[in-house]
Amino acid sequence: MNLKARKLWTSIGLLILCLSASAGTSKQNDESLLKPRIVVLTDIAPADVEPDDMESMVRLLAHADMFEIEGLVATGGWNICGGTYPESWMDSLLTVIDAYEKDLPNLMKRSEQEGFLPERQENGKQELGYWPTAGYLRSRTVLGSRGLGIERIGEGNDSPGSDLIIKLVDEEDSRPLWITVWGGANTLAQAVWRVRKERSESEVHKFLDKLCVYTITDQDVCGGPPVDYAFSSHQWLRKTCGKELRFFWDESAWLVQNTLGSMNWNEYATHIQGHGHLGKVYPKNKYGVEGDTPSYLHVFPNGLNNPAVGNQVGWGGYFRWALSPDSLTECYTNAAPDVKAVSEKYEKYFYPAIFADFAARMDWAACGEGNHNPSVYVNGKKGLDPIIITSKVGRRIWLDASESIDVDNDSLAYHWWILPEAGTYTGHIEIMQTDKPVAFFDIPQDAAGKELHMICEVMDNGSPALTAYRRVIIRPVD
Repeated sequence: MNLKARKLWTSIGLLILCLSASAGTSKQNDESLLKPRIVVLTDIAPADVEPDDMESMVRLLAHADMFEIEGLVATGGWNICGGTYPESWMDSLLTVIDAYEKDLPNLMKRSEQEGFLPERQENGKQELGYWPTAGYLRSRTVLGSRGLGIERIGEGNDSPGSDLIIKLVDEEDSRPLWITVWGGANTLAQAVWRVRKERSESEVHKFLDKLCVYTITDQDVCGGPPVDYAFSSHQWLRKTCGKELRFFWDESAWLVQNTLGSMNWNEYATHIQGHGHLGKVYPKNKYGVEGDTPSYLHVFPNGLNNPAVGNQVGWGGYFRWALSPDSLTECYTNAAPDVKAVSEKYEKYFYPAIFADFAARMDWAACGEGNHNPSVYVNGKKGLDPIIITSKVGRRIWLDASESIDVDNDSLAYHWWILPEAGTYTGHIEIMQTDKPVAFFDIPQDAAGKELHMICEVMDNGSPALTAYRRVIIRPVD
């Protein structure tokens, strides 16, 4: 089993390993090459009922090389209020996987992948750039809780979905397991309930420490207003687990995505629908476009943010730990007007880059060729981790991205900017040469003990023009 090891910076500037036709052995000791782990809880439904989950699933599988998709769990949500999730609705999920399978030979060309890992390794740890088999995805597609609310938590409410979550958390894997919630979260709540019932306090703590949860509003309720949050398993999770569970409650990104998606539907009709087999099953806009997509955009490994840190700002929004909209529990949320305003500002800013990335992926699905994202090197350092600089106040900091590359040999444009909401220094910073490969600035005298966050944004001139990022964190000292 040969591994064709060559360094290639793909769509978002990630180092990947190209697999040979017989599929090689992954370098699993290098955590930086591994995908983020995600489980999707989706109330996916036929397009005539609610098309946006299916839309989000198409985009997710068009980026299946960037996420280790550990579970696709069909669950109840808003759309079954007062009823039971029909098992037949899972067919919509399987339809997307079938389309992915047909497009897979083209998608694999993006990373020059020529084969697949053996089943044991595919079910182990996947590296960035690896496109999983459709069989792998089908094996991870299960039913979760088919009803709503806390009444579905407790004895007799286990499901293949809750069992899968427990199994995944228990795996020997240091990466967090992100649960992205597109519907109700009582499948996750049942898994937590089971672990709390059967394990010691220290074991429960270890279990919760592996979990990160991103919910698209609270869809484990029956409409409103007013919303009865006491009915919801989401509230149960926050009350039961407290700060032990990293719980992100989005009330901003999904609204912006729905709104901008609807406003720009012609772009989706032109660049997404009909492109490849995935594009052929991408449903037409009805209530809003891809409202659930921010849940995994937040985890997108593009060098922009650490998703576990709410205030760093990424493609999935901006968050602060605060009182949640239920006025009872706390979590990472962007519901408060001032926080929501910040989140919306950046969501609108990033939206063109996010859409362009999707459109390029659909080009690959349709034709087996397209544009790649540039790769950002800052001060000679590659990778996705932030570059941390500790320096005395008054010193000049030089930041050099001139070694950044584009595998398509496109021209590159540069943009350096301060992200004030992520840092603790509130004074003015003047960056010189913000549009050049090399930028510099002087650390203010009053910045000691504070933190500055700077983003290096690099865009190529391909079609569509694609963007990559790198975060620089400066920690001034006296």
